[in-house]
Parts: sequence; structure tokens; C-alpha cells
Amino acid sequence: MRIGEIATATGISRDTLRFYEKRGLLRARRTANGYRDYPPEAVDWLRYIRTAQSLGFTLAEIEAELPLLAAPAESSTPVLRAALAAKLAEIDRRIDGLAALRGELARRLHELPAECPLAPGDQAASARSSASAARAAA
Repeated sequence: MRIGEIATATGISRDTLRFYEKRGLLRARRTANGYRDYPPEAVDWLRYIRTAQSLGFTLAEIEAELPLLAAPAESSTPVLRAALAAKLAEIDRRIDGLAALRGELARRLHELPAECPLAPGDQAASARSSASAARAAA
């Protein structure tokens, strides 16, 4: 398949296909006139890459599993299952971190002085007294 055909079949731009090829995620042989010629199984591989990306895997993570996925077998199922479990654990950690961040932001919004919810408590009081002193001096 030529680059235009595979781009149409997968919905992936030619530039992205060239990028994947440069990174080693995709292989094409060159015809006598220099055109890229992709094997038909490249369509399935590209769909796999897109699915993995939609599940949160980076290209680096996909590249790390490339030898496994280039020759899938039943023996690869536990490795793939482990990769999915690790990604799920990573997402859970990120959710926990975001929940903690949300809690801290909500606390600052509701508990700190109205002047500046980002200022630490002591600095906000100091700023108020400095501002009052400046107004009194003027």
C-alpha cells in the first residue's frame, strides 16, 4: 500500500505516518521509484497504535512493547494484561493526585481571605495591615 492509501484506510495523516516510520513504529519498503510501500498488516498495526493512544499509552510506551506486539502470541497476553494493569494503576494515582489538588484549591477558595486565596494566611494578614497603613499615611 502506498502512503496515500494507508492514510485513507486509517484516517492518519501522511505526516504522522512518516513520523511513525522515523520512530521505528512503522516499516515500509521502498519501491524502485522511491515510493513507500506498506504491507497490508500495517493498517491493523496503526489501528492498534491509535487504540493504545486512546487508552492513555504514550508512543514511548507503545515502542517499548513493539517486539511483543509485532509477533503477538497467546504467551503475550499476560504481558499485555500487566501493561494494562500498570496503566490503570498510573491513572488511579493521577486521579488521587487530582482529587487532593482539587481539595486544596477548594479549601483555599473557601477558607483564605478574599483578597488573595493563593497567599499563605500570615502573608495575607500582613498585606492587609500594610495596605491599611499605606492608606492611613496618604
